[in-house]
Amino acid sequence: MFKTVLFPLNRSQETRQAVAVAIDLVQKYQAELYVLSVTEHDATDSDRESSQELIKEVQSYFNEVGISIKTKIAEGKAAFVICDFADEINADLIVMGSRGMSLTEEHPDGSSVSQKVINLSPCPVLVVP
Repeated sequence: MFKTVLFPLNRSQETRQAVAVAIDLVQKYQAELYVLSVTEHDATDSDRESSQELIKEVQSYFNEVGISIKTKIAEGKAAFVICDFADEINADLIVMGSRGMSLTEEHPDGSSVSQKVINLSPCPVLVVP
């Protein structure tokens, strides 16, 4: 059913909880897993380094449980980048946490990245609380 799963990540608790769901789905459906980290266009070098470190940590964790992943770090508005990348890889499913770390700073209108992804996504989105 799900051949290609996209897992956008950040350092939020919700993303950590979504990891287990992503693992279960990938193992159950023997799906290909893409992990995406997005930084804003005005990100600092420190933000970019943090994103690279996060990708390495997650890659190591997935390798430990026997799942190989493809990774990408991109810049831009998170929801748009996530949806564009999902379209690019023909994702069958996006699995993501319900909220990002900088919700109030990035989204003064009260909408979260996950809400925007749900509205823009080319495929189903599984949001883990």
